[in-house]
Parts: sequence; structure tokens; C-alpha cells
Amino acid sequence: MKAAPFAYVRPSSLSDAVAELAGTSGGGKVIAGGQSLAPVLAMRLARPDTLVDINSVQELDEFALSGDHLHIGATIRQRRVERDPLSRKVPLLRLALPWVGHRELRSRGTVCGSLAHADPAAELPAVACCLDADLTLTGPQGSRQVLAGEFFGGAMTTALGPDEILTSVRLPVAAAGEGFGFAEIARRHGDFALAGLAARVRLRGDRTEATLTAFGVSDRAVTRDVSAELRAALSDMGDATADRLKGTLAAVVDEMVDTEGDAHASQDYRRRLLLTLAGRELSKAYERARKGNGEVAT
Repeated sequence: MKAAPFAYVRPSSLSDAVAELAGTSGGGKVIAGGQSLAPVLAMRLARPDTLVDINSVQELDEFALSGDHLHIGATIRQRRVERDPLSRKVPLLRLALPWVGHRELRSRGTVCGSLAHADPAAELPAVACCLDADLTLTGPQGSRQVLAGEFFGGAMTTALGPDEILTSVRLPVAAAGEGFGFAEIARRHGDFALAGLAARVRLRGDRTEATLTAFGVSDRAVTRDVSAELRAALSDMGDATADRLKGTLAAVVDEMVDTEGDAHASQDYRRRLLLTLAGRELSKAYERARKGNGEVAT
């Protein structure tokens, strides 16, 4: 199939882009890389009246450290972030990006575009949720900030209004005493994940904090505080091996997986996959937190 007919505009400023989108009365869509939107248009799952191309908006081409956050504008390509040394400051992002589609898709696809699309099996929404990232939404009334955990409402559903543009995302820079893990299982590399997991561990003096975010197992990324489960594993044996963590995480993982089975995997199979990933990646994250300085080699 081919996309239904639509009007096309390419504004050169953010204010013009917002005005163009607002002028569609809810019938417009924003396009930057198009790697999420173009297939949807081709299958006619969406029929926008107007596409607002934001690639000429220079304000959105920003990729820089700002204080203790990495700022990524709406037109920044995934491949640029993947290859830039600045992304080492956010190790979880660095770990996740090679799993996003294929290299050719990452050369066009944008970080913010993936977040705005909100596919339940996508890697970057899970990274944003695990890190409690801050997203900026800009519309006719100005800009507002939304935390990642409040941004995703369900499959392909977000807090974006019909006249708002996701203009940037801010991800916290890793500090000393933090460690991360990331992995997914797919039928082939680049396919949608049957189950995937992001892990974050923070060691703060005598405090141990841990977070898991799963994707591909619900209608959105699912985040849980598993500090107690990690501390339980440590108190029993003094270390956090993958096998021991699987025991303490079993109940949490069972609750995180609520998607129905499909032709690719049953619900029970996804739970087993996720439990294996959870034990392995949380163990890695803990060891990296013990040994690292906030960055990891990838």
C-alpha cells in the first residue's frame, strides 16, 4: 500500500512548526526521521492531513551536555548519538542504541521520534523510563516538562497533545557508584523484542538502590524498584549472582509481564525470558556500580 494523500510543510523555526501543527486542528503529524511514521502511513494505519517536517528547525538540532544532563533535540539521529563520545556520559543509552533496529534505520531515525511513537517493544522508551528522563513538549501555549514515567500512556499513546511537538529529551549523566545493564531477546537482531530489560543500580554510601524497566511485555515500558530484591540477594551470600537474583526477582518479573501470548511467544515464555535477563543484567549493573566511575566501556 501507499500513504493516503497529505499536505507537506517544512517550517524553518520552532514557532512556525508549532503554528503549522496547530493549524491542522489535530489532523497533522510531525516528521523528522520518519522511520516510525513512514511504515504507519504506508499501511494507512494513520491518515494525517498534513505532515510538518521539522528537519529545518535549527533549534531542535542540539546535542550537548547541560549541567548533569545530556540534552538531545528532536532532530538528532540515533546513529549520531550512538557514535558520539558524549553518549558515554549516559551508559544505559550507549548500551541500548545498538539494539535499535538496524544501522541504516538508526542513520535516519531520531531519539525523540522513537519516544513519541511509543512502541511497547521499543528500546528508547525503556531507557527514558529507567533513567527517569525529562521530556520537553512545546505547543501554542509554550513548553512544559513531563517525566518519562508520566509520558507513556499505553501502546502508541503519549501525553503529547495534538498541537504539541516533543522538542527534546534530557537524560541524567551517570555518577560514580552507578552501573547499568541492557539486553533483549528477538527472533533476529533488529526485530521487535520478545522481551527486553534495562537495569540501573546506584550505590550511595550504605544504600543500594536498583531499578528494572522491562519492554516488549506490556502495553508500555514497565518500571519497578527492585532495591529490596537486590539487597536480599546481597544479604544472603554477600554477592549478587544472576542465579541468586533470579530467585529474589521471580515475583516481580511475573507481575511485570501482562501481555497476552501471540504467534511469537506465550506469556509464560516471555516471563522466563525476562527473568533470565533480569538476573543477568541486574548482576552486571551491580558489578559495574561497584567498579565503575559512572561510565562503562561498550
